[in-house]
Amino acid sequence: MIYNLDKINEMAEGDDDFIVSVISVFLEEVPEDMEGLEKAINGKDYENIYKLAHKIKPNVDILGMEQTRAMALDIETLGKMEGSLGEIEQKFPELKKDILQVVAELKKDFDL
Repeated sequence: MIYNLDKINEMAEGDDDFIVSVISVFLEEVPEDMEGLEKAINGKDYENIYKLAHKIKPNVDILGMEQTRAMALDIETLGKMEGSLGEIEQKFPELKKDILQVVAELKKDFDL
């Protein structure tokens, strides 16, 4: 399992509807943000690379995805500094793979 619900469970204090709500928002927003991030990378749009990676970061953090959060932070930082596009292009496929995997797992685990 690539994610864990410790942070969400702590925030939810036993409210299952809250947990499902947080996961539903993740499933709605993050794939769209990833599409936008991929377009921004392809278009060498550093501002949107920064903004979208910044937006993805807390969403993966709340699911305890530390490695994925670190990758999003790296991409965010490189986008903000208008750093090496090659580095961004190198990191993005791993970020995308992790996100797609967790989206599939969450849909299956929560019947969404």
